[in-house]
Amino acid sequence: MTALDLPGAAPQDAEQERRTPVWRLLVLGVAVLALLGGSLGYVLHARGRGGAHRAVAADASFALDRPGLYYRDAATGRVARESGPAGGPSCDRFHAGGERSLCLRALPGTPARTEAVVYDRAFTRLQSITVPGVPNRARVSASGNLLSWTAFAVGDSYAASGFSTRTSVLDLRSGYLIKSIEDIPLTVDGARHHAADVNYWGVSFAADDNRFYATVSTGGRTHLVEGDLAAWSARTLRENVECPSLSPDGTRIAFKKKVSDDPAAPWRLYVLDLDGLREHPLAETRSVDDQAAWLDGATLGYALPGGDGRSTDIWTVPADGTGAPVLRVPGASSPVAVQAPGAAPAGNAAAGSGHTAGHG
Repeated sequence: MTALDLPGAAPQDAEQERRTPVWRLLVLGVAVLALLGGSLGYVLHARGRGGAHRAVAADASFALDRPGLYYRDAATGRVARESGPAGGPSCDRFHAGGERSLCLRALPGTPARTEAVVYDRAFTRLQSITVPGVPNRARVSASGNLLSWTAFAVGDSYAASGFSTRTSVLDLRSGYLIKSIEDIPLTVDGARHHAADVNYWGVSFAADDNRFYATVSTGGRTHLVEGDLAAWSARTLRENVECPSLSPDGTRIAFKKKVSDDPAAPWRLYVLDLDGLREHPLAETRSVDDQAAWLDGATLGYALPGGDGRSTDIWTVPADGTGAPVLRVPGASSPVAVQAPGAAPAGNAAAGSGHTAGHG
């Protein structure tokens, strides 16, 4: 007598068949979690680093109405002015240029979404765009005509074991939005490059409101690229350059360079001369995971994990490799040197002075 002939055997087999899809779903769920574990874990960590802040509009009396250093205040999540109040809107990332500013804020709920909000100097809300992912980088051209943001994206197939980024560019002159610059024709080492894993982040605009610099990652390597929006093309200039920041005079790029495989301290700040592509390290020896900002033609500002329980602090360092890092603003991030209203972009903004404490 076979098992099928035993009393009750058929109902047991039928019950097993009814359960099989459930087990398959459980196995599939575990596999998906394992697949997305790296990227999802990073996203949750990134969203929690700066603390949760409710969306707050700017105070009526707060504006980008005077030159100086502006930044995101970590305690309130709002834009602040050095030695002044934190009266701006709440942002996770902030930048400004010309007559415009850009605020990135994480929206509540899942999946992760970022709201990119465009303001004028009085923080009148002009435009907002919602994109998938977690806020990461924000840049406004010196004229205020071009804006770019990068968000950590979840679910791209080529980044199953980590995370990917998606970078957008908005031209306020025409209103044209490039949702992702990943489709720009790319030349790597002189040859046209086609790959599914091309990934851009950290845009920095040139003064002509056409050329830009950014990081591109493909084939396990990172490159500095120079892009041309009008020609819709990009070419690599050199390897191992992340989060480039173009100097006010357009001759140098500050960037973070991978110098170690230690995940706790992989990067160091460098400056690259575009004429000849010569580089030199800066006096800051700690690992900086930020897109440094030029506070004037000789000084760079950047965020590091804060001391005494603060989430982040703003530090400065000379761009020529001399001197020592200086603590500029405790409990802050997203530094930007704002020019006076109507002033032409200059390479010697007032925000470069005012150091308060040294670090050897």
